[in-house]
Amino acid sequence: MTQNPVLHIHPGMTVLDVVSACQDTIAVFESFDEQAGECICCTSLFMTLHDVALKYAIHLPMFVAALEKAIANEKK
Repeated sequence: MTQNPVLHIHPGMTVLDVVSACQDTIAVFESFDEQAGECICCTSLFMTLHDVALKYAIHLPMFVAALEKAIANEKK
């Protein structure tokens, strides 16, 4: 998989944008599935991170930070 060394997660990105750029982020989304009460990747693939956070009462800065951490770890 080709990695994007300048990828920066922002709230306007969709779930699809994020998982397409870095498959390691799927585990991050899965870690929020229990709080959401459903599979975020299954039901919210075309929603923005901002909208996902609102829909499932997820703290947006923490959500974005977890996704960015997964991307940073993939690059190692």
